Amino acid sequence: MNSLTLFYIGLFYVATLILIAGLAYRIYEYSRTPAPLKIPTTPAPTTNAGVAYRMAREVVLFESLFKSNKWIWVFGWLFHVGLLLVLLRHIRYFQEPVWFWVNIIQPFGKYASLAMVAGLLGLWARRFLVDRVRYISTPSDHLILALLVGIGASGMMMTFVSHTDIVALKAFMLGLMTFDFQPLPTDGPLLVHLTLVALLMIIFPISKLLHAPGIFFSPSRNQADNPREHRHIASWAAALERDKA
Repeated sequence: MNSLTLFYIGLFYVATLILIAGLAYRIYEYSRTPAPLKIPTTPAPTTNAGVAYRMAREVVLFESLFKSNKWIWVFGWLFHVGLLLVLLRHIRYFQEPVWFWVNIIQPFGKYASLAMVAGLLGLWARRFLVDRVRYISTPSDHLILALLVGIGASGMMMTFVSHTDIVALKAFMLGLMTFDFQPLPTDGPLLVHLTLVALLMIIFPISKLLHAPGIFFSPSRNQADNPREHRHIASWAAALERDKA
């Protein structure tokens, strides 16, 4: 087994460990952050079922973004839906036999990469063309978008221009999961793609991309508008009241 394969084996184990541990820690932090005030964005649902329905609309349809800016919503939704289909298509590299529905979506996932990159370019253009957004954009915002575009572009290069040995690639990925290590193809676009993916996994827990799990912990979204029916009191405040009593 050559040194390049050994390098990528180590890289993906390290990246996976950082991603899982970092996300777990961030989610733990979010769950422990006090929410002392009742601050749902109105008009808000008054029941927990309504909150769940509202959250589903926000996660799936980006409802608040649609209401605030239609063209940004188009690019944002295009990117996220394209990304979802691309990720689902990649499941085939991690299982044998492949689930039937993963086989069904292969053609859709193949061309969803075009939508994903188009959405990213639209969101990136916004950071240059909209004055108020350009003013608050930081180098990290541009670097993350460049990283995502690089991942999408290198993936499309392998799909539409310079095809890689997907059988050998799948053997490599399955080997990572079973500790039965197999040689990694040495195609340039593939190595670029895997390097960028590993970099994304490493920086994900410390980046603004944490809005993915963070939205579920947003008090303005996950609270019911029922302050008259139920007194809202943070756990630490309830402990203080018990101590006083």
